[in-house]
Amino acid sequence: MHHTLVPSDRVEHVCVFGRDGAKLGSVERLMLDKVSGTVAYAIIKTGGVLSTHHHYPVRWTALHFDPARQAFEAEVTLEDLRAGPSEFDGDEFDWGDRSQSYTHPNYWAV
Repeated sequence: MHHTLVPSDRVEHVCVFGRDGAKLGSVERLMLDKVSGTVAYAIIKTGGVLSTHHHYPVRWTALHFDPARQAFEAEVTLEDLRAGPSEFDGDEFDWGDRSQSYTHPNYWAV
């Protein structure tokens, strides 16, 4: 039986590809709205094995699952991600603070 529900631990580490077909990274974590119980956005982890990782938020509704690839696709490129908020490995970034707005439509809305 096929259904659309999936446990969060099965979403973490799944690859994400951009609109240009290039691999952006993988889902690192999901940010949940405590009041509504919905997924607000995913944190995408980019970077290679030996490089510094960057972490970028992308609206959950901007990600679309491709069953053939067993991966997510997003209407963004790496350059789009770099235009918005990010965190480097080890940085202290409050992913729950959405007080700043960013121009790219795939970031959170205030």
